[in-house]
Parts: sequence; structure tokens; C-alpha cells
Amino acid sequence: MTNYTITIDNEQFCLSQKDILSLDVIPTKTSKYHVLHEEKSYAIRVIAFDFMTKTMSIEVNGNTYELVLEDEYDLKVKQMGLLTQKAHKINNIKAPMPGLIIDIMVSEGQEISKGTPLLVLSAMKMENIITSTGEGIVKTISVLKNETVEKGQIIIEID
Repeated sequence: MTNYTITIDNEQFCLSQKDILSLDVIPTKTSKYHVLHEEKSYAIRVIAFDFMTKTMSIEVNGNTYELVLEDEYDLKVKQMGLLTQKAHKINNIKAPMPGLIIDIMVSEGQEISKGTPLLVLSAMKMENIITSTGEGIVKTISVLKNETVEKGQIIIEID
């Protein structure tokens, strides 16, 4: 059975798949959920989700939290040091999934580094912040706000 490590505001929690399945979760609206756990009620709203880095911003009963979800494979990769690398130059940013461009957070000519927020992509009823995987200078932004994109479509060219 898979175990997950969830980091919420730099505090780690370990949950099993059984723990997660035991939660009573009811979707109420787009990106909003009602959760019952140990006779306590929680109103949860997913503010943003980054599919590539498994990070999200959530609001629980009015309080905002930054969350990182890692399974046992993510932890092994981290332990082996496979994620530690020097910043590398990148050429293109591609859409990781089909969706709608909600916001563009960079401009042409802007210098970016690894982790720089580039744009917000709405997909599967969730807002995903697409961040830079390396460093460079934004050469061309190939999309506009409120434009739909396909998976793999080049959205930003980096020089």
C-alpha cells in the first residue's frame, strides 16, 4: 500500500492510502470540498495546483496553506540525490496538459530562474501555476490570456 508524505507549511505528515481513503470528502463546487474527519467538519478550497511539482495552495476553514505531496518514489528519488542539479538553461516551456491560460506572470525580455512563476493554466477545474524548470530570458510568449492550449504546445520560448 502506498504511503504519502505531505508537507504543509514546512511541517511533514505521513499518511497511508488507507488514511486518505478513510476521509469523507464531498465535492461542493468547482475546487471546493466538504471533508469530515474524526467528527470534525472542514471546508476546503483548492486555490492552485502545480501538476509538475505536486504542489498546491489550499484554503481550510479560511486559512491558507502551501502543500507538497510526495509518494514513496518521490522520496527515494530525493534520497538518491537525483533532483539536486545545477540550474540549467532551457529553450521552451510547453503546456503540460490542455487548458485555459488564466494569467501570464512574465514578459518578453524578462530574466527567469528555476522556480519563477510563468503563467496560470486552468485545467480539470483547477488552477495550475506553471513555473520555470531552468534559467534564461523570455524570448517569446506564444499565448494570450484567456486562450486555450493543447498538451505539448509551446507556450513560452526562452533564450
